[in-house]
Amino acid sequence: MVLNKEEIWSDFLDIMHNNFQEVTFNLWFGKTSLYDITDDKITLLVPMPLHKKMLLSNYYGTISDAFAKITGINREIDCILEDEVKEEKIENNIENDIVNNFDDINSLILFESNLNENLKFDNFVVGDTNKFANTAALAVAKNPGLQYNPLFIYGKSGLGKTHLMHAIGNYIVDNNPKLKVLYTTSDDFRKDYFNLVSSNNKADNANIFKNKYRNIDVLIIDDIQFLVGAEKTQEEFFHIFNDLHGKNKQIIISSDRSPEDLKLLEERLRSRFAWGLPVDIYPPDFELRCRIVKEKIHNLSINDKMTDEGIEFIANNFDSDVRSLEGAVNRLVAYTAMCVPEKIDLKFANEALKDYITRDPYNKSDISNIQKVVADYYKLTVEVLKGKKRSANIAYPRMVAMYLCRMLTDESFPRIGMEFGGRDHSTVIHACDKIEEDIKINSEMKDIINEIRSKL
Repeated sequence: MVLNKEEIWSDFLDIMHNNFQEVTFNLWFGKTSLYDITDDKITLLVPMPLHKKMLLSNYYGTISDAFAKITGINREIDCILEDEVKEEKIENNIENDIVNNFDDINSLILFESNLNENLKFDNFVVGDTNKFANTAALAVAKNPGLQYNPLFIYGKSGLGKTHLMHAIGNYIVDNNPKLKVLYTTSDDFRKDYFNLVSSNNKADNANIFKNKYRNIDVLIIDDIQFLVGAEKTQEEFFHIFNDLHGKNKQIIISSDRSPEDLKLLEERLRSRFAWGLPVDIYPPDFELRCRIVKEKIHNLSINDKMTDEGIEFIANNFDSDVRSLEGAVNRLVAYTAMCVPEKIDLKFANEALKDYITRDPYNKSDISNIQKVVADYYKLTVEVLKGKKRSANIAYPRMVAMYLCRMLTDESFPRIGMEFGGRDHSTVIHACDKIEEDIKINSEMKDIINEIRSKL
């Protein structure tokens, strides 16, 4: 008897149910399906790269034996991601469109917003460090083109800029379906422009390029800093910006630094970025990190097992950005599936994540680590260094820390001031000037700075 795909998959799931505990089965096979079966290969459809890695590395033999038992044939096992299938469908749609409508250039264009439907305001965790950015983003989403145009979101990688941008786009699509929203990266924009200018069929490509970037209502462009050095591409973006802005079309831009700190971009672009509202996103504080971890595990198998001390352990040890928290949660999920503990307490979390934790507190020259090193050198606490006391034994180390933050990071004066208790940028400028002058006239001070830098 020849089995169809549904019967084969049903029998396979029965075998997996018998081989694994419920939590492991649900985690790795619950959202997996049979994508394709040929004479020599079986392909599974999986939701995330982590599933693909675990199934092919840890469970390959079990999966292969199960299918061989069901079908009577040994086949190679492979996995394909859901995102890869979506991309394949889009490419096929474009090819079919070209074949069926070759005489009309406009019919060659299948508009794709590129939005990630999973990134919305509802699952963006808000705290003190991103509250202003979230409020501004929601205001733009509700009134595109009418308020804060452009909206310029900046901050270091992994803090949620991209999530907010997709959230804006998804909100607009859900509530104003007639509006055309396009999300792109500066790298993709550069590629599109390069294809335009290097093609032999420039007239048709120009039409495609214009339809994609000018005949839209909302342009969302990520990581604008990567246009640095691309003069022609910057010029093209300048004209697109003017065209859209002049028509009251919403523009949303992200960068790893503020407009005034994008020194290598054209001045005329930087000035336009400041027309609307620049908003900063800071690294999440401890409370927000705990809430983010809770949000990430909410619908996962480890949710009921996670203790407060396990959550706090992750929040304390992965404090640089949201992505590091996500990575820690993914690692914990995989480790829990293998070990199946009754609860995820401090001891278990430490065991699961010990290889992922950077033990050296001075491993990066970011503001928090510079504050830590300077505070340790002067036998102070970071809280005192950032506090309001102005006695000489505290004020001078504070100026040293501000000076090093400016010298060793790409952070702006206002951002550094914010990290030192919300001080004004003029205070940071004064501190930098003071320490720089002292280094010139005092060799001992120069030695101190070098000693502190050696610890970073």
